[in-house]
Amino acid sequence: MEKLILGALLAACALAQQTEPLTSFENEEQMALVVPRDTRYEVVSEGATDGERALRITFGKVQWPALFFRPAAAWDLRTWGEIALDITNPEEEQASFSVRVDDDTRANGTLYCRTGSGTLAPGESRTFSFPLSPRSAADFGMKGLPTWEGTRSLGSNGSWTLDLSHIVQFQIFMNSPGRERTLIVDNVRFREARPLEEIVDQYGQYTGAEWPGKLHEDEEFAQRFDAEVEDLIAHREVEGRDVFGGWSSGPRLEAGNFFRTEKVDGKWWLVTPDGTLFFSSGVDGVRPGAATFVTSREAMFSRLPAQNDPLAAYYGRATASQGPVRNGVTYDFHLANLDRKYGADWKPAWRWISMERLRSWGFNTVANWSDASLATGGMAYVTTTHYGGGYAWIALGSSGMGDPFDPRWEAAVRAQAAKTIAPAAWDPWVVGHFVDNELPWSSNVAATVLGLKAENSPAKAAFTAALVEKYGEVSALNQAWGTEFENWAALGAPKTPYSAAAPQDLSDLLRLFARRYYSKVRKVVKEADPNHLYLGSRINVYVNEVVEAAAEYCDVVSFNLYRRGIDAAQWTHLAGLDKPAIIGEFHFGALDRGMFHTGLQAAANQEQRAEFFQGYLESVLAHPSFVGAHWFLLYDQPLTGRTLDGENYNIGFLTVTDTPYPEMVRAARAIHGAMYEKR
Repeated sequence: MEKLILGALLAACALAQQTEPLTSFENEEQMALVVPRDTRYEVVSEGATDGERALRITFGKVQWPALFFRPAAAWDLRTWGEIALDITNPEEEQASFSVRVDDDTRANGTLYCRTGSGTLAPGESRTFSFPLSPRSAADFGMKGLPTWEGTRSLGSNGSWTLDLSHIVQFQIFMNSPGRERTLIVDNVRFREARPLEEIVDQYGQYTGAEWPGKLHEDEEFAQRFDAEVEDLIAHREVEGRDVFGGWSSGPRLEAGNFFRTEKVDGKWWLVTPDGTLFFSSGVDGVRPGAATFVTSREAMFSRLPAQNDPLAAYYGRATASQGPVRNGVTYDFHLANLDRKYGADWKPAWRWISMERLRSWGFNTVANWSDASLATGGMAYVTTTHYGGGYAWIALGSSGMGDPFDPRWEAAVRAQAAKTIAPAAWDPWVVGHFVDNELPWSSNVAATVLGLKAENSPAKAAFTAALVEKYGEVSALNQAWGTEFENWAALGAPKTPYSAAAPQDLSDLLRLFARRYYSKVRKVVKEADPNHLYLGSRINVYVNEVVEAAAEYCDVVSFNLYRRGIDAAQWTHLAGLDKPAIIGEFHFGALDRGMFHTGLQAAANQEQRAEFFQGYLESVLAHPSFVGAHWFLLYDQPLTGRTLDGENYNIGFLTVTDTPYPEMVRAARAIHGAMYEKR
């Protein structure tokens, strides 16, 4: 059935490009659609791409200034694949904006709507498209879809499925622009989606465009390898580094056996076993391979190897928890390209060049989710631990976490630590250990636990005991919370809106939970390896109680921070914690080299992506609490989406053909060459 459904969707997209003009602002009838909110507009000739008029929009200095396109009666857009519009940035700095499409006037940013976003370089003009569900990327197992040539997709974010038969409006808006900002818009139209047949070539690249660095023939692999080796020889490593990648010409502290942390002149540092100061600049996912589903999507691929082809070795199978294909055949274009480039026995060559690249580009850490064989490559590295088991589970939204009050949970962490942490206990190249990743921390954790049954939830039992200790009688709790629990056995979450006392109690319980989690993980980590640093759980949602607990028990507090950079004014609270911090993930992506999605932070092109990378590292180096930052990932994700969740981001230093992005390489060498002096 899934094959028939996906095949029907593919067929529906296989149409010639057809459009229906909506407005080019040429007359009063077309202008009648325009409704401003905290914006001003004027008709201008500058930026006109269809006819003689365009609309210049000035966004006010408020939180959500917007310009709406609102019909007298709802649009039926079921026959269209996207909304397209031409936008110009007339200013001298980058502009970021969003588009939201609503199927009901009750839309609030989450319900009845979906949102996309884009960026424009200073003076840049671009056609953008907003994909309309159900022809959204998720329907095809991807986060981003290809667009018509010359078009940049805004993406379509949110969990709401639009009713395309009843679109009441869409808007262009900005998020707290800080000052008045200006865009010029023209030629707004509805358009067919781009066909999805044969969008992937034999190398895993997009067939619908050309760009610098695109590979066309097998012979180019050898040529590129020779050229890159020559470049690596000319740039063997960044100057001023010791054997561990520390600052050889900087202050030297007392030597030890392992990496540690120390504050020097008011700034936190990592310190190498030789006593040199160390800032951890690393890359996540230094590993080969990234499969994508073929099952039910065969029409997307122009050339897949026959079963008697040696490259058929890179077919496989996978399962997924989301997307249109939950179990099916996969193909790994990346591994096939390594085979083409280095030969069937490609692994030794890949390991060698991977380490040479990192050193040449100035990185000094092999970061999370990297190939285990690189641990013997003479470069600092981290370990990561994930675990599973039959312990109590706390469901939190679409995710969840184990119950740290359950002894079975602690036993599961300990069993996995024996495999992932203990073997590295005496390795001087280990910076430290991450355990877990992006747990669903939120202020709602305590209320969720209180809603569970104590007999099935050790955390609920612990929370009940804490409230009994504070209030004694349930009547006292009821008075404080405005509740009517008959006894402690009937305890549940406080009703909303909360009473004056409930928020503080929920905060205290969340702190109890977070302290239990981090203290128990620390205990397990130090039992398995008393020599190295516990680096935390890579927090991606800042919750005060959680961060404070992490700072109490972690040697270094870790965050995954996808943003333009570290705003020092927003991170002053780290000084009060007096603990070093490290960034486990950040990245930027662009759509000018044949990829379909920018990832979590967008750049206009590869040049700007490299500029953003440098700027981000500079902001981290300038902050006295941060001791490192790790880029996610080494390679771009598969064009048609990884099997796990369909991510297909342009976030690599390397393409699927094992080709470096020269802009990123130049930026890495430049910032790393000055890294310690800047710090």
